Amino acid sequence: MSIRPEEISAILKQQLERYQAEVEVSNVGSVIYVGDGIARVYGLQGAMAGELLEFPGDTFGMVLNLEEDNVGAVLLGKYEHIKEGDVVKATGRIMEVPTGDAMLGRVVNPLGQPLDGKGPINTNTFKPVEKVAHGVVTRAPVNVPMQTGLKCIDSMVPIGRGQRELIIGDRQVGKTAIAIDAIINQRVKKDMICIYVGIGQKQSTIAGIHAKLEEMGAMDYTIIVASTASEPAPLLYLAPYAGVAMAEEFMEGQGKDVLIIYDDLSKHAVAYREMSLLLRRPPGREAYPGDVFYLHSRLLERGCKLNEEHGGGSITALPIIETQAGDVSAYIPTNVISITDGQIYLETDLFYAGQRPAINAGLSVSRVGGSAQTKAMKSVAGQLRLDLAQFRELAAFAQFGSDLDKATLARLTRGEKVTEVLKQGQYVPMPMEEQVAIIFCGVNGYLDDVPKEQIAPFEVDFLKYLKSNTNVLKSISETKQITSETNAELVKAIQDFKSTFLV
Repeated sequence: MSIRPEEISAILKQQLERYQAEVEVSNVGSVIYVGDGIARVYGLQGAMAGELLEFPGDTFGMVLNLEEDNVGAVLLGKYEHIKEGDVVKATGRIMEVPTGDAMLGRVVNPLGQPLDGKGPINTNTFKPVEKVAHGVVTRAPVNVPMQTGLKCIDSMVPIGRGQRELIIGDRQVGKTAIAIDAIINQRVKKDMICIYVGIGQKQSTIAGIHAKLEEMGAMDYTIIVASTASEPAPLLYLAPYAGVAMAEEFMEGQGKDVLIIYDDLSKHAVAYREMSLLLRRPPGREAYPGDVFYLHSRLLERGCKLNEEHGGGSITALPIIETQAGDVSAYIPTNVISITDGQIYLETDLFYAGQRPAINAGLSVSRVGGSAQTKAMKSVAGQLRLDLAQFRELAAFAQFGSDLDKATLARLTRGEKVTEVLKQGQYVPMPMEEQVAIIFCGVNGYLDDVPKEQIAPFEVDFLKYLKSNTNVLKSISETKQITSETNAELVKAIQDFKSTFLV
């Protein structure tokens, strides 16, 4: 029995209609459970992981669990009005955030909506929050310094553009202060875009950071992505991914260097644990889900330096982790330490002893090291680490004995003076050439006869003297090294200045 051509077209038309109906049905579902910022939806056979869902009352959700008989989604915003049986529509769009130059100077939430009362953000550029990190072939070696303006970091734990350097320590020891100083230090050249991601911070803290950056003229090149402690876990979870998506637009689209700060990833892991337990994912160690390592690794791997063929931009990531009673070997800190290219460890005892920034030079390390340092800084930094290491070792023994030989006393004096040199106030980052000049004084023994309490005034006055009477700072800034002529001029300047200072 043969089928006539018109019958074939009728069958095909019927099949197409049925397929279209199935597609439409597969993109619509109904709520079977809602509560604690989580919704379970029946239907939505065509849903994708990370897809945006539309709930009643202009509330959106994001798909996280794809199960046999339902879809688990987290709700982004108010959900009190949503009830069982409500219709849910799949948008067909993976979660994305606005980005581009229009975002600069703004405070936004993890969805890219403005929080600063300065009106809507006009941009047509959107980036997905989740993206596979760049492969090795597209990357370039990290060898350009990212100056923080802090003597102890730029000299001993140098950070390069494209590096991931962890800032770790107990609460209230100055972790955020280091990150904010690094942002402020970029105002001189303005060649880096900065993104501060606040995860679970108090609203007053975010407002204070915004006010300080405005005051220092740093908001022109900065974006603040704020998910405060009062917001639901899904927004805290999204915040760092939204921040790095914004950063990628500047790195890939414009070939620029970006500095991004995640403050802090401990709260991020806690928010993810909360969401995962509510979504009934199996708990593992300390009730964190098994993929908590992947949570941070896929985020931090997106920090890199691209080669020239791919625009030459970079993302430098400074994640912050809060420890409990200095326990660096806890679960989440251990994870993030193994992902990053080094860590800056801040110690509570040093902080209360008046050492600010309270950096433990023994436990802090940069795995990029001297590759991300200027020759000038490298020439003084090697001796600095050695002096501090010897001082730490001898200081432990010196407290037990009173009769010390001359050499030991000299090393203790040198270490004490160098430690004093590394102290620095908040919001006063220093240019590289000024750091080199004052560290040069310390490591070469020119401060050995200056009383300890006089070192801070010596530093201020000496740098003023160098600016007004010599070309030393200009020479170091331009050549990025201490030439024999600069060295001779610097030594002469130190001697001339000391003859007036120590009178």
